[in-house]
Amino acid sequence: MSQKADRGDRAEGIAPRAPLSRFLLPGATALLTLLLFFPVVRWLIHQWLTNDYYSHGPLVVVISAYFFWLYGKKARGNPSNVGAALVAAGLLLYLWSLLQSAYYIGAIGFVLFLAGLIAFLWGLEALKKLWFPVVFLLLMIPFPFVERASYPLQKLTGIYATHLARLIGIDATVSGAQVSLPKAHLVVGAQCSGLRSIVAMLTLSVLFVYIVEGSLWKKLIVLLSAFPAAIAGNILRVASLLFVANIWGADRGFEYYHDYSGIVFFVSALILLFVIAGALGCNKFRDDIYP
Repeated sequence: MSQKADRGDRAEGIAPRAPLSRFLLPGATALLTLLLFFPVVRWLIHQWLTNDYYSHGPLVVVISAYFFWLYGKKARGNPSNVGAALVAAGLLLYLWSLLQSAYYIGAIGFVLFLAGLIAFLWGLEALKKLWFPVVFLLLMIPFPFVERASYPLQKLTGIYATHLARLIGIDATVSGAQVSLPKAHLVVGAQCSGLRSIVAMLTLSVLFVYIVEGSLWKKLIVLLSAFPAAIAGNILRVASLLFVANIWGADRGFEYYHDYSGIVFFVSALILLFVIAGALGCNKFRDDIYP
């Protein structure tokens, strides 16, 4: 009876169902990996919810999962012992991070462990096909040195925004991160440093240069352009805030303009990045990024 049903399915063009065992190993492996790295996963989720610079972390995971699903269907090969070495290295790094309470190191160990697991189960060729979704996961990790860059960026933004304000006739002076206007005194805080825009722009530009066609050097130019584009957009934003505060006062400037201007100038910086990519000929998406 089963043979007849099988022949009937093939005759009607119905694809046979995939056996349940095909999904058991990947599912069990993923579950065990999450349980093993639970302290790091919990730390990452907490950071994404509380750290403004890395609120995009869940989006990084979703994008990586998409490309893993897209390319993983064809990434099957012979297991490699190199993968076992990578798995061991990832575990050692993870265990050391727990002793030091350096969870960002543990997150790196998690990514290394994942790379090793792919190579161990499916081979090095599979890892070559899946390198982007694995490496892209590094952008979900909140590194401590990123927040340390906030104050230097605050000073830089304050200085150049004040110079721009002077060019349009505003009597402004700057001392460190504090800007003085005739009617108000403002401090370029961490939110105005542009660091959040830089981190977000870097993430988007890495994804963008991967999914578009173009030579390596052109893509590198687009990627490096993300930093000055984000910084320039933020300086223009703060300069415009000084203009608004000089006319209507600091309270109204922050109440009606501060939050909304960030979105406007970030989108402007993003458009500038796309313009640079278009000028270099990186304006066509790859064919293999679609299901």
